[in-house]
Amino acid sequence: MQFKISKELLVQIEQLIHQKNDQELEVLLNDMHHADIAEIFDELESEEAIYIFKILDSEITAEILTELEDDVREKILRGLSAKEIAEELDELDTDDAADIIAELSESKKEEVISELEDVEHAKDIVDLLRYDEDTAGGLMGKELVKVNENWNVLTCVKEMRIQAENVTRVHSIYVVDDENRLKGRLSLKDLLTTSTKTPVSEVYIKKVDSVRVNASNIEVARIMQKYDLEAIPVVDEMGRLVGRITIDDIVDVIKDEADKDYQLAAGISQDVEADDSILQLTKARLPWLVLALFGGFISVTLLESFQDAMKFHKALFFFTPLIAAMAGNVGVQSSAIIVQGLANHSISGTIVNRLLKEISLSLLNGLILASLLYLGSHFLLGVDSKIGIIVTIALVSVIIIASLIGTSIPLLLDKFGIDPALATGPFITTSNDICGILIYFSIAKLILGF
Repeated sequence: MQFKISKELLVQIEQLIHQKNDQELEVLLNDMHHADIAEIFDELESEEAIYIFKILDSEITAEILTELEDDVREKILRGLSAKEIAEELDELDTDDAADIIAELSESKKEEVISELEDVEHAKDIVDLLRYDEDTAGGLMGKELVKVNENWNVLTCVKEMRIQAENVTRVHSIYVVDDENRLKGRLSLKDLLTTSTKTPVSEVYIKKVDSVRVNASNIEVARIMQKYDLEAIPVVDEMGRLVGRITIDDIVDVIKDEADKDYQLAAGISQDVEADDSILQLTKARLPWLVLALFGGFISVTLLESFQDAMKFHKALFFFTPLIAAMAGNVGVQSSAIIVQGLANHSISGTIVNRLLKEISLSLLNGLILASLLYLGSHFLLGVDSKIGIIVTIALVSVIIIASLIGTSIPLLLDKFGIDPALATGPFITTSNDICGILIYFSIAKLILGF
């Protein structure tokens, strides 16, 4: 059952904080999952959250830190000393600890690292800080279980018991050579059913998926998603095993990328959240609103150039919003499907084949919609048949052109290394509105001869 914060629970917690009833507060929160406590922290004042943070055990609070929203975590970290932060990081895996340290100022980083009790843990964290956060190196953790190909099964088991103490969950057993180069993986079943004197080199599986340390986080996510991996080893340029990435980190990457694409599609140019400041939200939204305004101004200019046509054929004016809206809707539909296909790597064939398919699809849709529009305008609105023919021809033409624009622009952007999600939303809608109006009145001018 999903946890939900009730108003009564928040009131109870706040009362216990004000009463400084640490014992009862600790009993209440210790029965909760750390992710649920993190949700509670989001609803409390920063002073209240810090107060709770300091009375709970580090094993719990360390996990809470990883679940908090960035702004809430920043406030809590500001309220803790370097030693207190180090105590939290000693309880975390190296990848999570490195992510948290990366959010600190340079001076605070050095203080926290110097306070870490486990020297090896500190070295691993410092090593991870060298990598860009959007790469495999920035995602990976140092905790893993590995065995040497020259060991026998008995030695493997002994060494694995020692290594597993520092690993939260053992997804795979990796096999390396004397130079720490990744050779393969070891099946737990084979390990349990093989003689203890058997060399590992005779039983390990040589095929193992891995990623380079400088691979992008999106590439890692794609590989793990494609092969349904719970964890994947990370190797350096020489093929040496340097860490592993687990599925929980990849879920965050996929979510962040989906949020980013959704915002781009909605016409928001920066990564923002509803609770961000008015200035941040304005900076994220304004560029696309300016583009929409500019596009709208072009549309108005086009309409003005055809005002004589609308003066003598007023019925043309009433269909203008319909044509523009259909152009925008078709373009967004086409681009959204292509962007999704590019993200999932499910688009096959050449651009020409894709465009030909889109022409066939849009032609079929256009003919059906145009037929419905002609019948509706003629029998329900009593529109002149010549105007009806203009509108239907324009609608078919607009649908074909809009679908081609919506299909080709994401493909071209992707080819030039630009995020194709940029093509959806206001960009496609605005461009197709303009094209729709231009096509509509050009056809009307051709047929009516004004």
